[in-house]
Parts: sequence; C-alpha cells; structure tokens
Amino acid sequence: MPADKEALLAEEISLRRLRRIMDFTVALLWQADLTLSEAQKLVAGARRRALELFPDKGETFDLIYGSRFRRILAERYHLQ
Repeated sequence: MPADKEALLAEEISLRRLRRIMDFTVALLWQADLTLSEAQKLVAGARRRALELFPDKGETFDLIYGSRFRRILAERYHLQ
C-alpha cells in the first residue's frame, strides 16, 4: 500500500475514534448522573484523548468540541 494511502487510512481511523469518543462523552454528559466536577473531568479526559489522536490540535478541539461541551454543561448544570 502506498505511504500516502496508508496515511489517509490511519487518519480516517483516528477520525472515527475521535468521533466515537466525542459522541460517547456527549451521551454521558446528558444521560449519566454526574456532578459538575465529574462532568468537567470527563470533558478534560475527552480533550486529552483527542490530543493523543491529533497532537497540536488543541485549538481546533476547543473551537469544534469545546463550545459544544460548554453548552451542554451550561444547560445541564444551569451555569451562566
């Protein structure tokens, strides 16, 4: 398999893993009986995992998923 095709496949696999992690985190935030502290730790763990898959993409994570998680936490825990 050519190196560029291999790299694309590896990135696709990482993207699928990231999507599953983020979807699972969102589901837990909405459905699990977590304290605010536990929910924040869950979000921090999701961010750490995303950075393991895509190093140096912290700003991208914050733009795409950070706002989503902040909105969920604000709604679920009545934050302002």
